[in-house]
Amino acid sequence: MESEVKFGIRSKIVLGYIIIIACLLASVVLLNHQIKSLQKERNFIINHDSDVHDLTNRIERDILDMETGQRGYVISGDTSYLDPYNKAEDSWGKDYERLNELLKNNPNQQKKLQDIRSTIEHWITTISVPINQLKKDNRTAEIKKFYIAGTGQKDMDSIRDQFDQFRSTERALTQKRATQLDNKNTIITIGLFGILLLICLISIVMASTISRSIVRTIKDVTRVISKIASSKGDLTERINVKTNDEMKELGSATNALLAHIEKREWIQSNIAAILTKYQGISSINTLGEIFLSEITKMTEASFGAFYVREENDEFVKKAAFADSIDDIGRDRFYLGQGLIGQIAKEKRIMTFKEIPRDYHVISTGLGDVQPKGILITPVLFENEVIAVIELASLTEFSMLHQELVSQIVETFGLTVNSIMGRMEIVRLLNESRSMTEELQAQSEELQTQSEELQTQTEESQMQAEELLTINEQLEERTKEAEAKSKELERVKKELEEKADQLLLNSNYKSEFLANMSHELRTPLNSILILSEMLAENGNQDLSEEEVEFARVIHSSGEDLLSLINDILDLSKIEAGKLDVHYGEINMSEVPEQLERTFSPIAKKKNLDFKINKSANVEDVFYTDEKRFQQILKNLLSNAFKFTEEGSVSLNIKKIEDDVLTQEMQMTSSNWLAISVTDTGIGIPKNKQNLIFESFQQADGAMVRKYGGTGLGLSICKEFAKLLGGEIFLKSEVGEGSTFTIIIPSLSEGFSKEREANMAFNEVASTISTVNKERVGADKTIEQDTEALHESKGDTVFKSKNILIVDDDYRNIYALKTTLEKRGMNITVAHDGVECLDILKDNQEIDLILMDIMMPNMDGYETMSRIRTMKTLTNLPIIALTAKAMKHDKEKCLQAGASDYISKPLNLDQLFSVLRVWLVK
Repeated sequence: MESEVKFGIRSKIVLGYIIIIACLLASVVLLNHQIKSLQKERNFIINHDSDVHDLTNRIERDILDMETGQRGYVISGDTSYLDPYNKAEDSWGKDYERLNELLKNNPNQQKKLQDIRSTIEHWITTISVPINQLKKDNRTAEIKKFYIAGTGQKDMDSIRDQFDQFRSTERALTQKRATQLDNKNTIITIGLFGILLLICLISIVMASTISRSIVRTIKDVTRVISKIASSKGDLTERINVKTNDEMKELGSATNALLAHIEKREWIQSNIAAILTKYQGISSINTLGEIFLSEITKMTEASFGAFYVREENDEFVKKAAFADSIDDIGRDRFYLGQGLIGQIAKEKRIMTFKEIPRDYHVISTGLGDVQPKGILITPVLFENEVIAVIELASLTEFSMLHQELVSQIVETFGLTVNSIMGRMEIVRLLNESRSMTEELQAQSEELQTQSEELQTQTEESQMQAEELLTINEQLEERTKEAEAKSKELERVKKELEEKADQLLLNSNYKSEFLANMSHELRTPLNSILILSEMLAENGNQDLSEEEVEFARVIHSSGEDLLSLINDILDLSKIEAGKLDVHYGEINMSEVPEQLERTFSPIAKKKNLDFKINKSANVEDVFYTDEKRFQQILKNLLSNAFKFTEEGSVSLNIKKIEDDVLTQEMQMTSSNWLAISVTDTGIGIPKNKQNLIFESFQQADGAMVRKYGGTGLGLSICKEFAKLLGGEIFLKSEVGEGSTFTIIIPSLSEGFSKEREANMAFNEVASTISTVNKERVGADKTIEQDTEALHESKGDTVFKSKNILIVDDDYRNIYALKTTLEKRGMNITVAHDGVECLDILKDNQEIDLILMDIMMPNMDGYETMSRIRTMKTLTNLPIIALTAKAMKHDKEKCLQAGASDYISKPLNLDQLFSVLRVWLVK
């Protein structure tokens, strides 16, 4: 039976501490008394002995000053030598009296001091005064007799000896007092250890008594938790606590946590399972059937229907689960029509428990059964209903089933819209192809008629008599040609409209990739930061295996980030939105840079790596250095990746003028040919064009053996086009490959004519590649990168007040943990409104880290409002965004940001930017 009186752990521990503190206070009082006594004796030794030695030395120094001054006066006759003599004569007596007073408790030392005084006075009266008087009378011969007799020297030697004996005795007394003080200190130390031992014994007894009552309950809780942990993920075990203290609360909280984790794991595993089922599907009907099949299993539903929105707000049934042979139920409905139409209009999920009798029955082998629960949910994309799902069950839908459906449809709308978009693109492409063929046929017919007209014109010149007839025919032909021309113009206009629509779809795709970049980079940001912090193992509380797990997570996250960037680069290239910045490249530095980057890889794989640059290559070359370097690194990375033995070489040479074509010479007079040659696996002839396509490799075995996504060569090809060049491949299976890129030196980019031609080619290629872009966006993302390392020891971060504005708790946790380790004080706001409220009440903020994509008020509007506040116009604001499209940085700076960093965050870059703005 549980105790009615609650005696908590805190009360138990506080009681023990009170007893220990009482013992400590008693010992402190006793120890303080002893320490004061020792302090008094120590002060006496220091002050008394120091004064005695100081006065003794001063008296002796005065006598020596008198002797020295007298000798100077006797030798030179200059009375100025008597100044120190007279000064010392006045002062030694005063010091003597003070010294004698200090020794009043030591008669023996006073006796020695009196002897010293007698000797000094004897020297003054018998030697010093008479000699001074003889010098004044200029009786040099008598002075000489005094010095020959040596009486004065004997007195001075006697004074020195007496002072030495006096000081020796005083030092012995000082040593004796110090020894006595050490003995007392030893006694106090022993007593102190005795007191501490007594307190320790009392503490041990109290701790044992109190802990016994605590540990007994903790062992019960630990036993149950260990049982749960050893059951391979079984979360059904619950903790039963009998004590009436905090352990009972711990057990209850743990049980609630287990129930929550069990529910969350069930939801997440089912979401992951259903997501994998409809990957790669290109038909909306197939998608609906697969989705209904899976969702009905998870929710224990017995019937399901899937409706898709078409023109005029009409929803058409595309799939059903367990539909009866009579196909009972609606095939279509309009927005707002009936209960299901009203739910679609209001954009909310609804469940029903009281089912009308005339509702669709559920058929089984034995008969028809009335459902007990109905669930209807709209599927949204960009806040618009694009589909509706209806489920019916023999039992009522639980809150867990409703939450599962709610979370699944949050992302299902994106899939439905993507598949419908693909189907629409395929339809448009087929229409475009059909119209192009029709236009070509009409053009051929018109050309044939034109040739016939030319023939008839020639015959008219030879046969004047048939001129009138031919002219009439010519007029008819002309009218037909004009009609054909008008038809051709109409078809051309329709084709241009289709091309514009495809370009618009491409823009939608680019915006979609930007949004997906934000959604992927936001959780990826916290994964990278936290995994890096775990890998550093600052508290040394992780095993080597756990640290390695953290490194693998961090490396995988960087692979994901690298491929996201590659996909965005491809999207920007094909949409014509990738900026190219031409500038000077020092070609003499390129071999050294590549040597430093790839030599470790060559050494690790035991490959021969050589870089050759011809002497005729000019040192200064004009192109986009970033894209140029990326091409070379991608080609070399591929070469090392597919070469197991042998060598990899890079050759840079200038193309001679006599080899350049007229078109190449019009573009530039300086062309380079850069070749990357390896002795790797080689590429079959029939696959050499395929490898330059996005997400393609020579065959599936390469993916399995070497990994990768096939983006590298596609990016190289597109970058080469952007820089005005081309890329070529020469390869034999089993003998290796040579990739050669030719590129011009362009100091100011392309000419207007060449840019116009490129723009035309881009429009033409967009139609053929837009479907590939859609498919490519669903591929697996993977690429090698290096780990980030955070610099430590900066004092500029200490005690700085940082405001983090972000709606994602994962980013908040990662940033807050990282910055607090540098000594910064962190305040958190979850949207722009909360940020403004904090700034009104807190004027001590040193810097703001501002996320852009937030609910209620986004980062752009928040920064603009902050800049209107008079006291905050100069407050540093660092914009953090996971969107990576063109002009994002300019938009942030225009809104009021001081600087801009893209997610996932590079910690070195983050702290570098923070250091700059915090110093300012």
